[in-house]
Amino acid sequence: MRYACGVEYDGYGFLGFQSQIQQPTIQDSLEAALSLVANHPIKIICCGRTDTGVSATAQVIHFDTDIQREDYQWIMGANTSLPQGISVLWIKPVADDFHARFCAIERSYQYVIFNRWIRPTINRHHVTWERLPLNADAMNEAAQYLQGEHDFNAFRSSACQSKTSVKQIYRISVKREGNLVVLDVAGSGFLHHMIRNIVGTLLPIGRGEQPLESMKYILEGKDRTKAGITARPNGLSFMTIKYPEKYKIPEQAIEDHLPIHYEK
Repeated sequence: MRYACGVEYDGYGFLGFQSQIQQPTIQDSLEAALSLVANHPIKIICCGRTDTGVSATAQVIHFDTDIQREDYQWIMGANTSLPQGISVLWIKPVADDFHARFCAIERSYQYVIFNRWIRPTINRHHVTWERLPLNADAMNEAAQYLQGEHDFNAFRSSACQSKTSVKQIYRISVKREGNLVVLDVAGSGFLHHMIRNIVGTLLPIGRGEQPLESMKYILEGKDRTKAGITARPNGLSFMTIKYPEKYKIPEQAIEDHLPIHYEK
């Protein structure tokens, strides 16, 4: 039987999602916890691998097992064994053709910049600090050049393994909320470091060091060396994932009600 599972994690203190020799990773922590509940080794597939320091509010994974457990047993059993930075939010059986990565039709991310001349202390691991004033309106206008289907080769890392650099961005916006400058972006998929490289290109525009049109020329030039430096991973969060309706995957992070009922 195949299960889909919603996961939330704080990327600070983890060396990214993907399993590797260096520890700890999100994948290894989840597999160890789920394996204890199943009483046999569990291997998971995620919707999107995140880098060191990157968080997720609604990552989706899937795994296969013949073991029967109640949803509550899977959730509470896994969460009992997981480190505090990771929580399983929901779990449900799905069709055998469901694939957490390849069936996703939309992914959304958020990148948060703390824009103040004094460095942040509260939540400092989950924002990127920029001390110089940023023009969020200019950054938003420049970001609109990226909307639609384009070749995003200028924003992919040298380590990117994607077979194509053509992706589609459905929505992108930059707005100011007090001391925070927030980028929200949703698309069909993203290249390795693509969002962090976009942010690194938007920052000089926000500081007034580059014109708005520079984003258009960088995108069309497809040359990574012309884009900005890769922005730091903290500040980036994997927000939501959408799947075809037939799989009935929750779009919200967690149910509003408890999975069990208590007697009054």
